Amino acid sequence: MGEFMTETHTRPAGVRPSTETLERRGSIATDRDDGPGPLDGPEAAAILERVRATVDPELRAAVEALPTSLRRITRYHFGWEHADGTPAAGNAGKAIRPALVLTAAAALGGPRARAAALRAAVAVELVHNFTLLHDDVMDRDATRRHRATAWTVFGDADAILAGDALQALALRLLAEDPHPASAAAGARLADCVVELCAGQQADTALEKRGPGEVGLDEVLAMAEAKTGALLGCACALGALYAGAADEDVVALDAFGREAGLAFQLIDDVIGIWGDPCHTGKPAGADLAARKKSLPVVAALTSGGPAAAELAALYEVPYDEEDLQRTALAVERAGGRDWAQAQAAERMARAMQELARAVPDPEEAGGLLALAEFVTRRNN
Repeated sequence: MGEFMTETHTRPAGVRPSTETLERRGSIATDRDDGPGPLDGPEAAAILERVRATVDPELRAAVEALPTSLRRITRYHFGWEHADGTPAAGNAGKAIRPALVLTAAAALGGPRARAAALRAAVAVELVHNFTLLHDDVMDRDATRRHRATAWTVFGDADAILAGDALQALALRLLAEDPHPASAAAGARLADCVVELCAGQQADTALEKRGPGEVGLDEVLAMAEAKTGALLGCACALGALYAGAADEDVVALDAFGREAGLAFQLIDDVIGIWGDPCHTGKPAGADLAARKKSLPVVAALTSGGPAAAELAALYEVPYDEEDLQRTALAVERAGGRDWAQAQAAERMARAMQELARAVPDPEEAGGLLALAEFVTRRNN
């Protein structure tokens, strides 16, 4: 049994739980006013707190290897320092991806596998933050985690180079890891970075096309590459460090990808209707940037007057007075409802994949808690 479990389930010896059992536990609420359930509340919070405490010292140690100029940018980005270099008690993020690495390792290999996968967890967190530094530059996002983004403080070039350095650190951590799974993990993480870059390139290319020129399937594929790929890779790395069979590694990768796509769907909903006090970003930032997020594309391709109105709004530069009108058009055209329903469907698929690799609900509970945590967010 994984070490993070807080629930106790009993069943007759030799009886494997059905996929339906995990699906019932893994269903997500599509009403954003619903509060978190027992799995995605205390259990997920405990896992993330424990992982953050475990990963942060290793993360800081890895960053210390950077040259002084890059180290300063990186420390600022993680919230450890202010722009002037003085200490800060900032928010370094929720540590969802390293938590998936460690929890997957524990689910398939127990506490020893979890301990052995620490470097892999840090590597995944470094790659995640490499993408954040680059994304903020490309998207021109001015705030992240309730503070100015690195590029607004240090400039585009320095932020990009700091991100590049984090990616290199991640791959070096795995290259120097004596664990037998490290080579396979390094190759998988490198492939994931390529997929992330391809997804980001597709995203930027989509933004250059008109609102009537983008299909829903290609936006879903782009979102899987940008978001699902790294969550899937995190789960797969945990499985590799647990010495899991190939089919279990593949199943956990698929679990993470589906949960990641559900995460992106909810994130896109929050990007339009989220509260800036919780998100740390301006209200309607995605609409202001005319981003073709999943709810927007679903609305654009739905047909009908609301879709036509939204397409017309997206053809002209952003006007602050049109923000509410644009958000309402997305909602009236069904974009919000579609995104929430699609997120629920993706979570159901994720549970099917999880049941293949970790059929015992007790052992799967930590991964399920994390998946529910990221898809039940309401801010």
